[in-house]
Amino acid sequence: MVQKTYYKTKDYCKVKFTFAPENAETVEILGLNSDWENSIIMSKKKDGTFSCDVNLPKNTAHQFKYRVNESLWLSDPDADSEVPNEFGGSNSLINI
Repeated sequence: MVQKTYYKTKDYCKVKFTFAPENAETVEILGLNSDWENSIIMSKKKDGTFSCDVNLPKNTAHQFKYRVNESLWLSDPDADSEVPNEFGGSNSLINI
């Protein structure tokens, strides 16, 4: 799930990412702000879901993917859309 919170007086949007892959020990987000090298580590909750909050600039679009257990790449079915990537798959896309 991707939940966006806009602020009238701020130039960014707070985005809460929540993801619940099966048998996951770790989940990271890569690609936000075009950064595919430095991941954002998501926190594991008691119910088995992973979440994190990220501030992203308004009027931007961001491709991203989740990396589960440091090896499995997954898209977010709740993202705004999907776009093809250079590896023959697709990336999730959110518009802020």
